[in-house]
Amino acid sequence: MKKIEAVIKPFKLDEVREGLSEVGVTGLTVTEVKGFGRQKGHTELYRGAEYVVDFLPKIKIEVIVADETVEQAVEAIIKAARTGKIGDGKIFVMPVEQVIRIRTGEAGEAAI
Repeated sequence: MKKIEAVIKPFKLDEVREGLSEVGVTGLTVTEVKGFGRQKGHTELYRGAEYVVDFLPKIKIEVIVADETVEQAVEAIIKAARTGKIGDGKIFVMPVEQVIRIRTGEAGEAAI
């Protein structure tokens, strides 16, 4: 099993969720986050004073998938989240040792 974390632009969330659903991903966790990479921040004017907004709003999506589903899920995220502009985000894939469904006690892939 693998955990896929994707940091994307907020307006791409629905497209990514639909893309993941099409490849069989049944559950995901979404978190509103802030950060920056190469995109850096931008300057804004407030009451005549200019200030720098360092951290940009992003969405972090977390999904756990079976090993054989990883490539399809990653491709679905890339296809849905890509705008071709700086700040499209990043995808991280990490191994998952164990998953346990609290309600039933199911473990492993059955708990996904």
